[in-house]
Amino acid sequence: MNALQFSATGDLAALRLVDIPTPVPAAGDVLVQIKAAGLNPSDVKNVLGRFPYTTLPRIPGRDFAGVVVQGPQALLGQEVWGTGRDLGFFADGSHAQYLTVSAQGVARKPAQLSFAQAASLGVPYTTAWDALERSGVGSGTRLLVIGANGAVGRAALALGKIRGTQVLAAVRRADQVETLQAEGYTAIALGEPDALGAQVHGVFEGGAEVIFDTTGFWLPAAVAGLAPFGRIAIIAAPADGHVQLPALALYRKGGSVVGINSLLYNCEQCAVMLAQFGRFFDEGTLPLPAGLREVALTDGVACYDAVNRGSADKFILLP
Repeated sequence: MNALQFSATGDLAALRLVDIPTPVPAAGDVLVQIKAAGLNPSDVKNVLGRFPYTTLPRIPGRDFAGVVVQGPQALLGQEVWGTGRDLGFFADGSHAQYLTVSAQGVARKPAQLSFAQAASLGVPYTTAWDALERSGVGSGTRLLVIGANGAVGRAALALGKIRGTQVLAAVRRADQVETLQAEGYTAIALGEPDALGAQVHGVFEGGAEVIFDTTGFWLPAAVAGLAPFGRIAIIAAPADGHVQLPALALYRKGGSVVGINSLLYNCEQCAVMLAQFGRFFDEGTLPLPAGLREVALTDGVACYDAVNRGSADKFILLP
């Protein structure tokens, strides 16, 4: 089978298109014929050596959608999707024609999603779902999403909406504000960090009960916009991993910080999440992904390079 594979880390030049034997599923596993696989920034960082626990040689790729061709009878021929920490790190991932994974590590693909659409959602949507779940977001919650124009931010807005939250989106540019407002969201333009608290209180009386910072840069400023007993969820940090946190203001509000890391969840745990929110796509309450850039797997190395150079395109690799 064709696959992208790397045998060393630190340079994207180590990633190559190879022809290797099709894997054989072990007992309790399934063999999935990959129809589409998402390319996430973490896949690129993996090849660059940002995850020291990755074992080599390795096929990267976390998100996938495809058809079960070997495994338990009940799953044969089923259209499935999946993601998880194992793939691309401890086990071969989805940037290949076939993938072996636990039979409990796949979920039935929503019928309303194409294979490419399903493959685009794994990491962003499980990350956003986990952030809302662990931050206690429910009906009526005052939720601020910082970096709402990114993949995870967009997922948080959509999932917050179906939960009945009061959603406020924060983005950098005026045109992004206009786009979100046209979609029915209340949105603000991020300016100086010291102004964020006043901006949030200007929309939410009493502050935001949950703030989800998808950027890694607004944690200190977010404290000023937090309601009493509020929660700040974070999924990223500055390059050195450190921020100066106004701890006095945080504890006076009874606030807490919630770290969100999708790499804490294996394929089986992610499959549970996919099943939980996947039904909303078939019910028509979650938006179908658009603007995807579908590319042949054989051109996958160039896509990795594009993402590494800052491309905002959502690449979907098609074997």
